Amino acid sequence: MSLKKIEEEALRLPDEERALLAEHLITTLDTGEDLNAEKAWIAEAEKRYETYKEGKLKSKPAEEVFEEAFKKLK
Repeated sequence: MSLKKIEEEALRLPDEERALLAEHLITTLDTGEDLNAEKAWIAEAEKRYETYKEGKLKSKPAEEVFEEAFKKLK
């Protein structure tokens, strides 16, 4: 079966089934954890936390952050 035919068939599926199929296909592309990326994010989080503790970083209440984010999405 050609890729075009598979796509045509998949597009006929109900939304929920299409979403599940897409999720399944995407997870099959995951070749495993990227340990370097995880280490880099941990290092970044620790650096940001230290900067915050030293008073070099301004913070905002979560409610304010979410309010600003939702306004940008509109």
